Amino acid sequence: MLILEGVIEEIRFRNEANGYTVAKLNTSDGPVTIVGNTPFINLEETVKVEGEWIYHPTYGEQLSFTSISTVVPSTLKGIENYLSSGLIPHIGPKTAKRIVEKFGLDSLEIIQYNPERLKEISGIGEKKLEIIVEAYAEQRELRDIMVFLQQYGITVNYGIKIYKNYGKDTINIISENPYRLSEDIYGIGFKTADKIAAKMGINKESPYRIEAGIKYIIMEFAGNGHCYVPKNELISNVSKLLDAENSLIEEGIRNLGLRGNIHLIPDNEDTLVYYTPFHMAENNVSRKLVELSQVKLEELEIDVKKEIKRIEEQENILFAKKQIVAIKEALENGLVVITGGPGTGKTTTINAIIKICEDMDLSVILAAPTGRAAKRMTETTGIEAKTIHRLLEYSFMEEESMAFGKDEDSPIDVDLIIIDESSMIDILLMNSLLKALKPGTRVVLVGDIDQLPSVGAGNVLGDIIESGVIKVVRLDEIFRQSEESMIIVNAHKINKGEEPILNEKDKDFFFLTRNSTDGILETILELCHERLPNFYGVDKVRDIQVLTPMKKGDVGINSLNKHLQSVLNPKDKSKAEKQIGDELFRVGDKVMQIKNNYTTEWKIVRDGLEVDTGEGVFNGDFGFIMDIDEEDRTMKVLFDDEKEVEYEFNQLDELRLAYATTVHKSQGSEFPVVVMPISWGPPMLLTRNLLYTAITRAKNLVVLVGEEKYLSMMIKNNRITKRYSALDKKIRNYVSIFMEG
Repeated sequence: MLILEGVIEEIRFRNEANGYTVAKLNTSDGPVTIVGNTPFINLEETVKVEGEWIYHPTYGEQLSFTSISTVVPSTLKGIENYLSSGLIPHIGPKTAKRIVEKFGLDSLEIIQYNPERLKEISGIGEKKLEIIVEAYAEQRELRDIMVFLQQYGITVNYGIKIYKNYGKDTINIISENPYRLSEDIYGIGFKTADKIAAKMGINKESPYRIEAGIKYIIMEFAGNGHCYVPKNELISNVSKLLDAENSLIEEGIRNLGLRGNIHLIPDNEDTLVYYTPFHMAENNVSRKLVELSQVKLEELEIDVKKEIKRIEEQENILFAKKQIVAIKEALENGLVVITGGPGTGKTTTINAIIKICEDMDLSVILAAPTGRAAKRMTETTGIEAKTIHRLLEYSFMEEESMAFGKDEDSPIDVDLIIIDESSMIDILLMNSLLKALKPGTRVVLVGDIDQLPSVGAGNVLGDIIESGVIKVVRLDEIFRQSEESMIIVNAHKINKGEEPILNEKDKDFFFLTRNSTDGILETILELCHERLPNFYGVDKVRDIQVLTPMKKGDVGINSLNKHLQSVLNPKDKSKAEKQIGDELFRVGDKVMQIKNNYTTEWKIVRDGLEVDTGEGVFNGDFGFIMDIDEEDRTMKVLFDDEKEVEYEFNQLDELRLAYATTVHKSQGSEFPVVVMPISWGPPMLLTRNLLYTAITRAKNLVVLVGEEKYLSMMIKNNRITKRYSALDKKIRNYVSIFMEG
């Protein structure tokens, strides 16, 4: 094993995900190229490395190091270089020179053990001193922690996240219970934590491991939309995961129940195991829905039929019977669901309700689950619609949780609220929304029940309708102008299990037959890059969205995004790039936020002036990369064509390329053009309602590419995966209690 010591003169390459670094080390015998994983070296630092010589066919002889440690600089020049490297805020080259001139070889010891003396240096006051001392201590602390984490295979990015979360207690916390990582650190799952625990020698029958495995399976089910897991199914899944005795799992379930982490409800021959927040949310939502639906409203001082007739004459339209029923029910009841497919007049109905309310001086608020859905609602009604989060005035708490400014103690003051795209609302968000509504507020939930349910846990809209308690109006008549669109006609055909009409001349729904995934991929690239932009005049990046059922495979999002990036935004010397793990980001790329981040700040800049600021970027938001700055280690993304968000490089695992995205992630969005591969996939993905959801995302044009037999298979596959939720039963139970009370 060779040991070398020297100064880092150049960092030629660094992978932010795993810390792999190529650097030039200036030793007493001359410069050497060193390669290896390190989380912390910086320019001008003195380091000691241990490793072996290797030969690279392109770059020649290099030292591959297995360990690296910082050496406290022992010369005046070395100390000055170290202090001026940018590692410590407020110490630049001039201040570093003054410190060394004043304290000489004792400079670093002064900073560590007698920092008050730094105030003897011109320009360093009490505030700067505090920041310098804290940063110096944090750097030393961070290095020790990084070395500890690296021995368990934890990458640099995750190491920094862990340190930010646990601070100086990092080593103690992980040493005691490494499974906390899977709960506390986004991106570290149970399986990663389990590998770390195994390396640390944690017993496989440790209660920490058993309980972490139970929570992991429950949250896996939640990730698939379930509010609870039947106990026998839970035990079976945990047993497979951990290879543990059922008795140990039973004990773990009991302990988690006693501590309130989970809630157990006996149900016939089994027990329902809830993650406690879902149990509480279902109870609260069912109670609140019943209260809203059963409240006695004051009679309206208006003839609704006359008002509807007046709107028909003003707008030169004729409402369908179901639309008239929907308008009346919305005005005369505390809670109404309006559901229907595309072209059935949901927007016209909403606009009529708003118009009548305005004429009666009733206040109206519009909202939707996502930014894109809210924006579309604003465009179709002419009234500003907010996201539900913004409506509830969300804020982020230090305990890594979200709080809302609007709740039962500070309710929303409004006469009527209309929520669009209600099929997307999960049980937790619905709970927060309903807590902020007063009895007597009219609530209208609008949505298409035949689309995919929410990404989050629960089957809220479906359960509300299934309960049989809440008033529901189904709009089912397609309007004449909508009959001209094959997108709308085919959406309804597919929803009924019928084959769509394909390739009608001068229409908006096409199927291109390709019999291999290579052919499908090649055609999609050609469509997006040349044929559709040239023929229809659409923007190849902004207007065309590729949707696919799958993440993996030749026509899954991972493959499609790499290929689409290469043709739609190819490599260019003028465009900065950043590689994070398997993802390559380039200026101009279309990207998507893949997790809710309530603290990320955004700003709106117009004509060089900052006109608005706020916080929060949400799962499913689309944006475009504006700038990548290697010097500041930041990437700037523009969301909704106006909100600028700056990400640090260690946050970039929150983003994915989005030239192609899954159908699930597209919910609530509308795109001018949708292109979709139709090929083999797991039957649980190739379903009728997934296909229906995909094509109803398109505004002007749908192009399907693949084999018709798989299209037919999807239409016939009306398999709707059962979600474990009990909201419908609880609504019926609360009605009984409400009536008795």
